[in-house]
Amino acid sequence: MENNVYSPHRRRRVLLAAGGFLTAAGLFAAVQTSQSKDPAIALKQDDQPISRSQPEPASFAPMVKRVSPSVVKITTEIHAHRVAMNGSNGAPDDPSFRQFFGGRMPQTRPEPEGGVGSGVIISTDGYIVTNNHVVDGADRLTVTLEDGRALSARVIGRDPQTDIAVVKVDATQLPAITFARSSKIEVGDRVLAIGNPFGIGETVTTGIVSAMGRHAGLGLAYEDFIQTDAAINPGNSGGALVDIDGRLIGINTAILSRSGGSQGVGLAVPADLVRYVADSLVEHGKVVRGYMGVAVQDVTQELADSFGLKSRQGALISEVRPGSPAATAGIQSGDVVTALDGHPVENAGNLSLAVSEASPGTHLGLDLLRNGKPQHIDVTATTKPASFDRSGDEQSALGSNSNGVDQGVLNGVAVDDIDSNARQQMNLPERIQGAVVAEVGPDSPSARAGLRVGDVILEINRHRVTSAKDAIDLCASATGKKTLVKMWSHGSTVYVVVDETQPAPGS
Repeated sequence: MENNVYSPHRRRRVLLAAGGFLTAAGLFAAVQTSQSKDPAIALKQDDQPISRSQPEPASFAPMVKRVSPSVVKITTEIHAHRVAMNGSNGAPDDPSFRQFFGGRMPQTRPEPEGGVGSGVIISTDGYIVTNNHVVDGADRLTVTLEDGRALSARVIGRDPQTDIAVVKVDATQLPAITFARSSKIEVGDRVLAIGNPFGIGETVTTGIVSAMGRHAGLGLAYEDFIQTDAAINPGNSGGALVDIDGRLIGINTAILSRSGGSQGVGLAVPADLVRYVADSLVEHGKVVRGYMGVAVQDVTQELADSFGLKSRQGALISEVRPGSPAATAGIQSGDVVTALDGHPVENAGNLSLAVSEASPGTHLGLDLLRNGKPQHIDVTATTKPASFDRSGDEQSALGSNSNGVDQGVLNGVAVDDIDSNARQQMNLPERIQGAVVAEVGPDSPSARAGLRVGDVILEINRHRVTSAKDAIDLCASATGKKTLVKMWSHGSTVYVVVDETQPAPGS
Protein backbone atom coordinates (compact mmCIF):
# COMPACT_ATOMS: atom_id res chain seq x y z
CA MET A 1 0.00 0.00 0.00
CA GLU A 2 1.20 3.44 -0.83
CA ASN A 3 2.17 6.15 1.61
CA ASN A 4 0.67 9.43 0.57
CA VAL A 5 0.28 12.97 1.84
CA TYR A 6 -2.68 15.12 0.99
CA SER A 7 -2.15 18.84 0.49
CA PRO A 8 -5.18 21.15 0.39
CA HIS A 9 -3.16 23.93 -1.23
CA ARG A 10 -4.28 24.61 -4.79
CA ARG A 11 -6.37 21.42 -4.51
CA ARG A 12 -3.48 19.21 -5.51
CA ARG A 13 -2.40 15.93 -4.03
CA VAL A 14 1.23 15.45 -3.07
CA LEU A 15 2.05 11.76 -3.30
CA LEU A 16 5.14 10.11 -1.98
CA ALA A 17 5.31 7.59 -4.78
CA ALA A 18 6.04 4.59 -2.55
CA GLY A 19 3.82 1.93 -2.87
CA GLY A 20 21.98 30.59 -15.07
CA PHE A 21 22.00 30.37 -11.33
CA LEU A 22 23.44 27.76 -9.07
CA THR A 23 20.96 25.30 -7.60
CA ALA A 24 21.32 24.00 -4.06
CA ALA A 25 22.80 20.79 -5.48
CA GLY A 26 25.33 22.80 -7.44
CA LEU A 27 26.24 24.90 -4.42
CA PHE A 28 26.54 21.73 -2.34
CA ALA A 29 28.84 20.17 -4.96
CA ALA A 30 31.02 23.29 -4.90
CA VAL A 31 31.28 23.20 -1.09
CA GLN A 32 32.02 19.46 -1.11
CA THR A 33 34.91 19.91 -3.56
CA SER A 34 37.08 21.20 -0.71
CA GLN A 35 35.98 18.42 1.67
CA SER A 36 37.26 15.32 -0.10
CA LYS A 37 37.54 12.13 1.98
CA ASP A 38 37.59 8.43 1.36
CA PRO A 39 33.97 7.32 0.74
CA ALA A 40 32.39 4.66 2.93
CA ILE A 41 30.83 3.00 -0.14
CA ALA A 42 32.70 2.03 -3.30
CA LEU A 43 30.46 3.85 -5.79
CA LYS A 44 30.86 4.01 -9.54
CA GLN A 45 31.12 7.65 -10.57
CA ASP A 46 31.28 9.39 -13.96
CA ASP A 47 31.58 13.17 -13.61
CA GLN A 48 31.46 14.02 -17.32
CA PRO A 49 28.36 15.87 -18.55
CA ILE A 50 26.37 14.29 -21.36
CA SER A 51 27.12 15.36 -24.91
CA ARG A 52 24.23 17.60 -25.88
CA SER A 53 25.35 17.97 -29.48
CA GLN A 54 24.91 14.28 -30.38
CA PRO A 55 21.66 13.19 -32.04
CA GLU A 56 19.21 11.30 -29.85
CA PRO A 57 19.28 7.54 -30.48
CA ALA A 58 16.33 5.89 -32.19
CA SER A 59 16.08 3.46 -29.29
CA PHE A 60 17.15 3.40 -25.64
CA ALA A 61 16.90 -0.39 -25.52
CA PRO A 62 20.67 -1.10 -25.30
CA MET A 63 21.05 1.36 -22.43
CA VAL A 64 17.97 0.04 -20.61
CA LYS A 65 19.25 -3.54 -20.87
CA ARG A 66 22.49 -2.41 -19.27
CA VAL A 67 20.93 -0.33 -16.47
CA SER A 68 17.69 -2.11 -15.52
CA PRO A 69 19.46 -4.90 -13.54
CA SER A 70 20.57 -2.17 -11.10
CA VAL A 71 16.95 -1.35 -10.21
CA VAL A 72 15.21 -3.69 -7.75
CA LYS A 73 11.78 -4.25 -6.22
CA ILE A 74 11.51 -3.77 -2.46
CA THR A 75 8.66 -5.53 -0.67
CA THR A 76 7.90 -4.48 2.90
CA GLU A 77 6.02 -6.32 5.60
CA ILE A 78 4.43 -4.87 8.73
CA HIS A 79 3.44 -7.39 11.40
CA ALA A 80 -0.16 -7.61 12.52
CA HIS A 81 0.44 -6.11 15.97
CA ARG A 82 1.92 -3.01 14.33
CA VAL A 83 -1.11 -2.71 12.05
CA ALA A 84 -3.47 -3.02 15.00
CA MET A 85 -1.66 -0.25 16.89
CA ASN A 86 -1.73 2.10 13.91
CA GLY A 87 -5.28 1.25 12.89
CA SER A 88 -5.63 0.39 9.19
CA ASN A 89 -2.01 1.30 8.55
CA GLY A 90 -2.45 4.73 10.10
CA ALA A 91 -4.34 6.02 7.06
CA PRO A 92 -7.13 8.49 7.89
CA ASP A 93 -10.65 7.50 6.91
CA ASP A 94 -10.83 10.20 4.27
CA PRO A 95 -12.59 9.75 0.90
CA SER A 96 -9.54 11.23 -0.85
CA PHE A 97 -7.57 8.11 0.15
CA ARG A 98 -10.16 5.51 -0.80
CA GLN A 99 -9.11 5.34 -4.46
CA PHE A 100 -5.96 3.54 -3.35
CA PHE A 101 -7.94 0.78 -1.63
CA GLY A 102 -10.69 -0.07 -4.11
CA GLY A 103 -13.19 2.43 -2.74
CA ARG A 104 -13.03 1.38 0.90
CA MET A 105 -10.45 1.63 3.65
CA PRO A 106 -8.55 -1.57 4.58
CA GLN A 107 -9.57 -3.44 7.71
CA THR A 108 -7.14 -4.70 10.33
CA ARG A 109 -6.47 -8.38 9.68
CA PRO A 110 -4.36 -10.89 11.56
CA GLU A 111 -2.02 -11.45 8.59
CA PRO A 112 0.84 -8.99 7.93
CA GLU A 113 0.32 -5.92 5.78
CA GLY A 114 2.79 -5.14 3.01
CA GLY A 115 3.81 -2.59 0.44
CA VAL A 116 5.97 -2.38 -2.65
CA GLY A 117 8.57 0.19 -3.70
CA SER A 118 11.77 0.35 -5.68
CA GLY A 119 15.48 0.62 -4.99
CA VAL A 120 18.79 1.10 -6.80
CA ILE A 121 21.92 -1.01 -6.29
CA ILE A 122 24.80 1.39 -5.62
CA SER A 123 27.63 -1.03 -4.80
CA THR A 124 28.59 -4.51 -5.95
CA ASP A 125 28.63 -5.77 -2.35
CA GLY A 126 24.93 -5.20 -1.69
CA TYR A 127 24.20 -1.60 -0.69
CA ILE A 128 20.88 -0.36 -2.10
CA VAL A 129 19.44 3.14 -1.89
CA THR A 130 15.71 3.83 -1.71
CA ASN A 131 13.29 6.29 -0.12
CA ASN A 132 12.84 6.47 3.64
CA HIS A 133 9.08 6.31 3.26
CA VAL A 134 9.41 2.97 1.43
CA VAL A 135 11.04 1.21 4.40
CA ASP A 136 9.87 3.30 7.37
CA GLY A 137 8.05 1.12 9.90
CA ALA A 138 8.71 -2.14 8.05
CA ASP A 139 9.44 -5.25 10.11
CA ARG A 140 10.73 -7.22 7.15
CA LEU A 141 12.27 -6.25 3.81
CA THR A 142 12.68 -8.40 0.71
CA VAL A 143 14.67 -7.25 -2.32
CA THR A 144 13.86 -8.91 -5.63
CA LEU A 145 16.57 -8.68 -8.29
CA GLU A 146 15.95 -8.66 -12.02
CA ASP A 147 17.15 -12.27 -12.26
CA GLY A 148 14.34 -13.32 -9.91
CA ARG A 149 16.37 -13.82 -6.73
CA ALA A 150 14.53 -12.68 -3.58
CA LEU A 151 16.95 -11.63 -0.83
CA SER A 152 16.29 -10.54 2.75
CA ALA A 153 17.49 -7.02 3.44
CA ARG A 154 18.23 -4.97 6.54
CA VAL A 155 18.06 -1.22 7.00
CA ILE A 156 21.51 0.38 7.37
CA GLY A 157 20.22 3.89 7.99
CA ARG A 158 17.35 6.26 7.28
CA ASP A 159 17.28 10.02 6.76
CA PRO A 160 13.71 11.37 7.03
CA GLN A 161 14.98 14.91 6.36
CA THR A 162 15.78 14.04 2.72
CA ASP A 163 13.59 10.90 2.44
CA ILE A 164 16.61 8.72 1.61
CA ALA A 165 17.44 5.32 3.13
CA VAL A 166 20.08 2.65 2.58
CA VAL A 167 19.42 -1.09 2.89
CA LYS A 168 21.84 -4.00 2.54
CA VAL A 169 21.58 -7.52 1.14
CA ASP A 170 24.15 -10.25 1.64
CA ALA A 171 25.34 -10.72 -1.92
CA THR A 172 28.36 -9.90 -4.07
CA GLN A 173 29.08 -9.04 -7.70
CA LEU A 174 25.80 -7.17 -8.01
CA PRO A 175 25.20 -4.83 -11.00
CA ALA A 176 25.83 -1.43 -9.34
CA ILE A 177 24.65 1.68 -11.15
CA THR A 178 27.02 4.48 -12.17
CA PHE A 179 26.43 7.93 -10.63
CA ALA A 180 26.50 11.10 -12.72
CA ARG A 181 27.00 14.59 -11.34
CA SER A 182 23.44 15.82 -11.01
CA SER A 183 24.79 19.37 -10.73
CA LYS A 184 25.78 19.13 -14.40
CA ILE A 185 22.36 18.25 -15.82
CA GLU A 186 20.25 20.96 -17.41
CA VAL A 187 16.58 21.66 -17.97
CA GLY A 188 15.63 20.00 -21.25
CA ASP A 189 17.95 16.98 -20.89
CA ARG A 190 16.33 13.67 -21.79
CA VAL A 191 15.85 11.30 -18.82
CA LEU A 192 14.34 7.87 -18.13
CA ALA A 193 12.58 6.69 -14.98
CA ILE A 194 12.90 3.02 -13.99
CA GLY A 195 10.91 1.43 -11.18
CA ASN A 196 8.02 -0.81 -10.15
CA PRO A 197 4.77 1.20 -10.39
CA PHE A 198 1.85 -0.41 -8.57
CA GLY A 199 4.03 -3.51 -8.08
CA ILE A 200 3.30 -4.77 -11.60
CA GLY A 201 6.97 -5.19 -12.51
CA GLU A 202 9.89 -3.14 -13.74
CA THR A 203 8.74 -0.31 -16.00
CA VAL A 204 10.63 2.29 -18.00
CA THR A 205 9.25 5.73 -18.92
CA THR A 206 10.90 8.70 -20.56
CA GLY A 207 10.68 12.48 -20.46
CA ILE A 208 12.89 15.50 -19.86
CA VAL A 209 14.23 17.47 -16.93
CA SER A 210 11.46 20.03 -16.40
CA ALA A 211 13.09 22.07 -13.62
CA MET A 212 15.97 22.02 -11.16
CA GLY A 213 16.16 23.01 -7.50
CA ARG A 214 12.43 22.52 -7.01
CA HIS A 215 10.96 23.08 -3.52
CA ALA A 216 7.64 21.25 -3.42
CA GLY A 217 6.55 21.70 0.20
CA LEU A 218 6.52 17.99 1.04
CA GLY A 219 7.45 18.71 4.65
CA LEU A 220 11.06 17.54 4.29
CA ALA A 221 13.78 19.58 5.95
CA TYR A 222 15.84 19.65 2.76
CA GLU A 223 14.17 19.82 -0.65
CA ASP A 224 16.11 20.36 -3.87
CA PHE A 225 14.24 18.14 -6.31
CA ILE A 226 14.80 17.46 -9.96
CA GLN A 227 11.42 17.82 -11.64
CA THR A 228 10.62 15.62 -14.63
CA ASP A 229 7.62 14.80 -16.82
CA ALA A 230 8.72 11.14 -17.11
CA ALA A 231 5.76 9.15 -15.79
CA ILE A 232 6.22 8.27 -12.10
CA ASN A 233 3.49 6.44 -10.19
CA PRO A 234 2.96 4.88 -6.76
CA GLY A 235 5.52 2.09 -6.42
CA ASN A 236 8.20 4.04 -8.32
CA SER A 237 9.55 5.50 -5.08
CA GLY A 238 13.21 4.68 -4.65
CA GLY A 239 13.64 3.91 -8.34
CA ALA A 240 16.20 5.39 -10.71
CA LEU A 241 16.09 8.56 -12.77
CA VAL A 242 18.89 8.18 -15.32
CA ASP A 243 20.34 10.24 -18.18
CA ILE A 244 20.62 8.96 -21.76
CA ASP A 245 23.97 7.38 -20.90
CA GLY A 246 22.29 5.29 -18.19
CA ARG A 247 23.88 7.10 -15.25
CA LEU A 248 21.96 7.83 -12.06
CA ILE A 249 20.95 11.49 -11.73
CA GLY A 250 18.23 11.09 -9.10
CA ILE A 251 16.07 8.84 -6.92
CA ASN A 252 12.38 9.07 -7.84
CA THR A 253 10.50 10.20 -4.75
CA ALA A 254 7.13 11.89 -5.27
CA ILE A 255 4.56 13.19 -7.70
CA LEU A 256 2.26 16.19 -7.58
CA SER A 257 -1.17 15.10 -8.74
CA ARG A 258 -4.88 15.87 -8.49
CA SER A 259 -5.85 12.38 -9.61
CA GLY A 260 -3.46 10.18 -7.63
CA GLY A 261 -1.67 9.10 -10.82
CA SER A 262 1.07 10.67 -12.89
CA GLN A 263 0.18 14.07 -14.33
CA GLY A 264 3.63 14.97 -15.59
CA VAL A 265 5.12 16.43 -12.40
CA GLY A 266 7.55 13.95 -10.89
CA LEU A 267 10.20 14.75 -8.30
CA ALA A 268 13.55 13.07 -7.72
CA VAL A 269 16.23 13.62 -5.07
CA PRO A 270 19.39 14.61 -7.01
CA ALA A 271 22.23 12.08 -7.21
CA ASP A 272 24.78 14.43 -5.61
CA LEU A 273 22.64 14.63 -2.49
CA VAL A 274 21.84 10.90 -2.58
CA ARG A 275 25.55 10.07 -2.74
CA TYR A 276 26.36 12.25 0.27
CA VAL A 277 23.46 10.98 2.40
CA ALA A 278 24.07 7.32 1.51
CA ASP A 279 27.77 7.56 2.32
CA SER A 280 27.04 9.19 5.69
CA LEU A 281 24.39 6.59 6.54
CA VAL A 282 26.80 3.74 5.84
CA GLU A 283 29.66 5.36 7.75
CA HIS A 284 27.75 6.71 10.76
CA GLY A 285 24.28 5.13 10.66
CA LYS A 286 22.92 8.66 10.41
CA VAL A 287 23.65 11.85 8.49
CA VAL A 288 26.16 14.07 10.29
CA ARG A 289 25.21 17.60 9.25
CA GLY A 290 27.01 20.87 9.52
CA TYR A 291 25.45 23.55 11.73
CA MET A 292 25.78 27.30 11.66
CA GLY A 293 22.97 28.20 14.07
CA VAL A 294 20.66 30.41 12.05
CA ALA A 295 17.08 30.38 10.82
CA VAL A 296 16.70 31.57 7.24
CA GLN A 297 13.92 32.48 4.86
CA ASP A 298 13.50 33.46 1.24
CA VAL A 299 13.59 37.12 0.26
CA THR A 300 10.18 38.11 -1.10
CA GLN A 301 9.74 41.29 -3.11
CA GLU A 302 8.05 42.91 -0.10
CA LEU A 303 11.00 42.01 2.14
CA ALA A 304 13.47 43.20 -0.49
CA ASP A 305 11.69 46.57 -0.53
CA SER A 306 11.61 46.76 3.26
CA PHE A 307 15.33 45.97 3.59
CA GLY A 308 16.31 48.22 0.69
CA LEU A 309 17.65 45.34 -1.42
CA LYS A 310 18.13 45.59 -5.17
CA SER A 311 17.10 41.98 -5.83
CA ARG A 312 15.49 38.95 -4.21
CA GLN A 313 18.67 36.89 -4.41
CA GLY A 314 19.98 35.53 -1.14
CA ALA A 315 18.84 34.06 2.17
CA LEU A 316 17.50 36.33 4.91
CA ILE A 317 18.74 35.52 8.42
CA SER A 318 15.62 35.65 10.60
CA GLU A 319 17.23 34.37 13.81
CA VAL A 320 20.71 33.67 15.19
CA ARG A 321 20.80 31.03 17.93
CA PRO A 322 22.60 32.22 21.08
CA GLY A 323 26.03 30.64 21.48
CA SER A 324 26.00 29.23 17.94
CA PRO A 325 28.90 29.47 15.45
CA ALA A 326 26.98 32.20 13.63
CA ALA A 327 26.56 34.23 16.82
CA THR A 328 30.24 33.84 17.65
CA ALA A 329 31.20 34.98 14.15
CA GLY A 330 29.02 38.10 14.41
CA ILE A 331 26.15 37.26 12.07
CA GLN A 332 23.01 39.22 12.91
CA SER A 333 19.29 38.84 12.35
CA GLY A 334 18.39 40.82 9.24
CA ASP A 335 21.61 39.98 7.39
CA VAL A 336 21.11 38.68 3.85
CA VAL A 337 23.58 36.00 2.74
CA THR A 338 24.33 36.38 -0.98
CA ALA A 339 27.24 33.96 -1.45
CA LEU A 340 28.88 30.99 0.25
CA ASP A 341 32.57 30.43 -0.43
CA GLY A 342 32.25 32.67 -3.47
CA HIS A 343 29.30 30.77 -4.96
CA PRO A 344 25.97 32.64 -5.29
CA VAL A 345 23.18 31.83 -2.84
CA GLU A 346 19.81 32.11 -4.54
CA ASN A 347 17.43 31.36 -1.67
CA ALA A 348 17.07 29.99 1.84
CA GLY A 349 16.88 26.34 0.80
CA ASN A 350 20.00 26.83 -1.28
CA LEU A 351 21.97 27.97 1.79
CA SER A 352 20.45 25.51 4.29
CA LEU A 353 21.25 22.47 2.20
CA ALA A 354 24.84 23.52 1.50
CA VAL A 355 25.58 24.35 5.15
CA SER A 356 23.95 21.17 6.44
CA GLU A 357 26.18 19.07 4.22
CA ALA A 358 29.40 20.87 5.11
CA SER A 359 31.51 18.65 7.33
CA PRO A 360 31.76 19.85 10.96
CA GLY A 361 34.91 21.94 11.31
CA THR A 362 34.61 23.35 7.79
CA HIS A 363 35.32 27.07 7.43
CA LEU A 364 32.52 28.78 5.50
CA GLY A 365 33.01 32.19 3.93
CA LEU A 366 29.76 34.17 3.81
CA ASP A 367 29.21 37.27 1.71
CA LEU A 368 26.23 39.19 3.05
CA LEU A 369 24.40 42.48 3.05
CA ARG A 370 23.83 44.29 6.35
CA ASN A 371 21.69 47.42 6.13
CA GLY A 372 22.43 47.38 2.40
CA LYS A 373 26.22 47.32 2.86
CA PRO A 374 28.33 44.30 1.79
CA GLN A 375 30.30 42.39 4.42
CA HIS A 376 32.29 39.15 4.58
CA ILE A 377 32.14 36.86 7.62
CA ASP A 378 33.84 33.51 8.17
CA VAL A 379 31.98 30.86 10.17
CA THR A 380 33.22 27.47 11.35
CA ALA A 381 30.49 24.82 11.03
CA THR A 382 29.92 22.47 13.95
CA THR A 383 27.79 19.34 14.26
CA LYS A 384 24.07 19.99 14.05
CA PRO A 385 22.34 19.30 17.40
CA ALA A 386 19.93 16.37 17.48
CA SER A 387 16.96 18.65 18.16
CA PHE A 388 15.94 22.00 18.94
CA ASP A 389 -4.46 27.56 23.44
CA ARG A 390 -3.51 30.52 24.99
CA SER A 391 -6.39 31.84 27.15
CA GLY A 392 -5.93 35.58 27.34
CA ASP A 393 -6.52 37.93 30.22
CA GLU A 394 -6.25 41.62 29.47
CA GLN A 395 -5.56 42.32 25.80
CA SER A 396 -4.24 45.41 24.04
CA ALA A 397 -5.26 46.30 20.50
CA LEU A 398 -2.66 47.52 18.04
CA GLY A 399 -3.49 50.35 15.68
CA SER A 400 -6.64 51.55 17.41
CA ASN A 401 -7.42 54.09 20.11
CA SER A 402 -9.74 53.66 23.09
CA ASN A 403 -12.74 54.42 20.89
CA GLY A 404 -11.84 51.69 18.40
CA VAL A 405 -10.84 54.15 15.70
CA ASP A 406 -7.99 52.86 13.52
CA GLN A 407 -4.68 54.61 13.88
CA GLY A 408 -1.06 53.62 13.20
CA VAL A 409 -0.42 50.18 11.71
CA LEU A 410 -1.32 46.50 12.31
CA ASN A 411 -4.99 47.33 12.60
CA GLY A 412 -7.10 44.38 13.70
CA VAL A 413 -4.37 42.83 15.86
CA ALA A 414 -4.55 42.51 19.66
CA VAL A 415 -1.56 41.52 21.80
CA ASP A 416 -0.77 40.37 25.34
CA ASP A 417 2.37 40.34 27.44
CA ILE A 418 4.10 36.96 27.74
CA ASP A 419 3.63 35.71 31.28
CA SER A 420 4.92 32.44 32.74
CA ASN A 421 1.62 30.68 32.05
CA ALA A 422 1.68 31.68 28.38
CA ARG A 423 5.32 30.69 28.05
CA GLN A 424 4.58 27.23 29.43
CA GLN A 425 1.44 26.66 27.36
CA MET A 426 3.10 27.83 24.15
CA ASN A 427 6.42 26.11 24.95
CA LEU A 428 8.30 29.35 24.33
CA PRO A 429 12.08 29.34 24.88
CA GLU A 430 13.30 31.84 27.49
CA ARG A 431 15.16 33.79 24.80
CA ILE A 432 11.86 34.71 23.10
CA GLN A 433 10.73 38.11 24.36
CA GLY A 434 7.94 40.12 22.77
CA ALA A 435 4.18 40.50 22.56
CA VAL A 436 1.98 37.48 21.92
CA VAL A 437 -0.78 37.88 19.32
CA ALA A 438 -4.14 37.33 21.01
CA GLU A 439 -6.47 38.30 18.16
CA VAL A 440 -6.16 38.87 14.41
CA GLY A 441 -8.98 40.24 12.29
CA PRO A 442 -9.77 37.49 9.75
CA ASP A 443 -9.82 39.88 6.76
CA SER A 444 -7.08 42.18 8.01
CA PRO A 445 -3.80 42.87 6.17
CA SER A 446 -2.02 41.26 9.12
CA ALA A 447 -3.94 38.02 8.62
CA ARG A 448 -3.15 38.08 4.91
CA ALA A 449 0.53 38.57 5.75
CA GLY A 450 0.49 35.45 7.94
CA LEU A 451 0.05 36.69 11.54
CA ARG A 452 -1.89 34.19 13.61
CA VAL A 453 -3.09 33.93 17.20
CA GLY A 454 -0.21 32.59 19.30
CA ASP A 455 2.54 34.17 17.21
CA VAL A 456 4.98 36.37 19.12
CA ILE A 457 5.92 39.78 17.71
CA LEU A 458 9.66 40.29 18.26
CA GLU A 459 10.31 43.43 16.20
CA ILE A 460 8.34 46.11 14.40
CA ASN A 461 10.22 47.96 11.66
CA ARG A 462 13.55 46.68 13.03
CA HIS A 463 12.76 47.98 16.54
CA ARG A 464 12.75 45.42 19.35
CA VAL A 465 9.48 44.53 21.08
CA THR A 466 9.67 43.29 24.69
CA SER A 467 6.07 43.85 25.79
CA ALA A 468 2.58 44.59 24.55
CA LYS A 469 3.17 48.28 25.35
CA ASP A 470 6.24 48.32 23.10
CA ALA A 471 4.16 46.93 20.26
CA ILE A 472 1.42 49.50 20.78
CA ASP A 473 3.84 52.41 20.92
CA LEU A 474 5.74 51.29 17.82
CA CYS A 475 2.52 50.82 15.85
CA ALA A 476 1.24 54.24 16.89
CA SER A 477 4.47 55.99 15.89
CA ALA A 478 5.01 54.12 12.62
CA THR A 479 4.99 56.10 9.39
CA GLY A 480 3.73 54.57 6.19
CA LYS A 481 1.41 51.65 5.75
CA LYS A 482 3.91 48.87 5.10
CA THR A 483 5.21 47.32 8.32
CA LEU A 484 8.15 44.94 8.65
CA VAL A 485 7.34 42.47 11.44
CA LYS A 486 9.72 39.92 12.88
CA MET A 487 7.86 37.19 14.71
CA TRP A 488 8.19 33.78 16.33
CA SER A 489 5.74 31.39 14.69
CA HIS A 490 5.46 27.61 15.04
CA GLY A 491 8.96 27.26 16.42
CA SER A 492 10.70 29.47 13.84
CA THR A 493 11.60 33.12 13.53
CA VAL A 494 10.43 34.79 10.31
CA TYR A 495 10.00 38.24 8.80
CA VAL A 496 6.74 39.29 7.16
CA VAL A 497 5.56 42.53 5.61
CA VAL A 498 2.07 43.76 6.50
CA ASP A 499 0.83 45.92 3.63
CA GLU A 500 -2.19 48.01 4.65
CA THR A 501 -2.34 49.75 1.29
CA GLN A 502 -3.86 46.65 -0.30
CA PRO A 503 -7.66 46.31 -0.22
CA ALA A 504 -9.25 43.25 1.32
CA PRO A 505 -10.22 40.48 -1.14
CA GLY A 506 -13.57 41.21 -2.73
CA SER A 507 -13.63 44.87 -1.71
